[in-house]
Amino acid sequence: MLAYRWRNASLLPIAHPQRQSLDELLGISRQKTELLANTQHFVAGRPANHALLTGSRGTGKSALVKAMLGEFGAQGLRLVEVPAHDLTDLPDIVAPLRERAERFLLYVDDFSVQANDPALAALKAALDGGIEEAPDNVLIYATSNRRHLMPEFKHENDEYRWQEGELHPGESSEEKIALSERFGLWLSFPPFNQEQFLDAVRLHLRRLGCAVWNEEAEKAALRWALARASRSGRVAMQFARAFAARNSA
Repeated sequence: MLAYRWRNASLLPIAHPQRQSLDELLGISRQKTELLANTQHFVAGRPANHALLTGSRGTGKSALVKAMLGEFGAQGLRLVEVPAHDLTDLPDIVAPLRERAERFLLYVDDFSVQANDPALAALKAALDGGIEEAPDNVLIYATSNRRHLMPEFKHENDEYRWQEGELHPGESSEEKIALSERFGLWLSFPPFNQEQFLDAVRLHLRRLGCAVWNEEAEKAALRWALARASRSGRVAMQFARAFAARNSA
């Protein structure tokens, strides 16, 4: 099996993992290059970093992690989907993987925690290493819409202070920054600009076998994005499906 899901304290095999092609991910060339290189090092048994992918929704964070399975599955890479609320189970998840020959990515999607969440302590221990040595065949790849993985509040701005001409964050902000900094690879995904969004629309239309593209189609795509207040790969795919369905022969 190439992929698993942690559920009810068990590793459950996924018979039909989602297939994601890197060629279908537009507008994130730098992010693709860096995550590919890190994953290649990991698969080859060289040093590699845990990765945190943050940024706007629908810009390809989760899709990029899933694409690693298609690139390196034949070389022994395996993907284990771990819900954020189950991170307290990390020792139990990792234990049966330690002695296996495959290389495992623990995939935590849409990760965000509160300051008192037990998952926070479990993640810190996994990233920094607790009393038990971390296995070298397991990495964590997490995605989040939050830069620092935890909610940020207005009152925290009052904690910032000037020291010797430099601005320093307060204790609350320091804790949040420190959590994200525990990931050795930090990739940011900014919102798509208009041309990137239209490129994604055209790509999805081609994949769906729809050859219709003209000024009216472009205007319709932009109206679709405006109505959803988002220009992203996900929104581009949703528009392409609706448009192709209406314009199929």
